[in-house]
Amino acid sequence: MQFNLTQKETTLLKDLKEQEKLCADKYQKHAACAHDPQLKQLFTELSGVENAHYQMLTDIESGRLPASGQGNNVNGQFTATYNMSDTQEKKDDAYLCSDLLATEKHVSALYNTCVFEFTRPELRQVLNKIQTDEQEHGEKIYQYMKTNAMYS
Repeated sequence: MQFNLTQKETTLLKDLKEQEKLCADKYQKHAACAHDPQLKQLFTELSGVENAHYQMLTDIESGRLPASGQGNNVNGQFTATYNMSDTQEKKDDAYLCSDLLATEKHVSALYNTCVFEFTRPELRQVLNKIQTDEQEHGEKIYQYMKTNAMYS
């Protein structure tokens, strides 16, 4: 299916692509800085999903309806690495999580606006699916933080 986008949709897609690229890059950089191997793995997996989102947006930008995409099959089961004491490693990892959780909240809000602004129902459906993925990313980060006594 080939389609044309409105000027507003084109502008919004550009913004979404920039955010997805930023997310993918942040997850990769934060994975390199994380102390806990579980957190490194989580951030690496989420970076891959963000790259898939970027590709879906590129398809839309090119006038193609993207494939429904891979599921958001990122592990959300964690074992406690940190306890109640505040070590420097725990503080560092908590900072990385808080930064990415704030990023996910921002990106999800941007998708919310775009879902309302796009004219084609099938594109709204794709954007809504990506928004749901972003919310699930935030949930996984929250679960990690809760398991490791980082979230109050």
